[in-house]
Amino acid sequence: MILFFLAASLAMAQAPSWTEPIIVRHDTTPCISYRARLQGQTLVLHAKIEPGWHTFSMDNKLRAEEKLAGKQSLGIDAPTEIRLSGALETTGGWRQTEPKDFSKPDLRWYSWGFENEALFAAPVRVSGAGPASIRVRGQACTETICKQIDVTISVPLNAGAAGPEVDLQSLVAVR
Repeated sequence: MILFFLAASLAMAQAPSWTEPIIVRHDTTPCISYRARLQGQTLVLHAKIEPGWHTFSMDNKLRAEEKLAGKQSLGIDAPTEIRLSGALETTGGWRQTEPKDFSKPDLRWYSWGFENEALFAAPVRVSGAGPASIRVRGQACTETICKQIDVTISVPLNAGAAGPEVDLQSLVAVR
């Protein structure tokens, strides 16, 4: 019995804190990758954005519409959309890294997003027996091209949360 307990404890201590990254490529070039984990009762999604690329906030469309105040624009960059399915459901609003303003007001192009990395988090509850899936949609762009994003990440509900916790207080509420 003691051997079983020690083996189980060791397995939990070595459990990965994050899922394996899902890499989004433009042709053969990586542009962004996503990984996720449960941190207590919070689901955290980490986006690692490759140099020269950027992606957009969850509330990008709302922010752009507010700035446009009814005026026409050449277009609005696709916001990051995150949907849960399976055994997890959100119990509150999403939070995200503070977005950077990419806007070009002289062109009436308003956009907010992220370079290098971004975090998204929401309180969740387990609503069934695993697994849980996260579907991420949006786009990643350089100055000249955009890549549509549509990936699904499977999140095990029993994975240990090893490693440092994400500072959820540093994130801002999605509007």
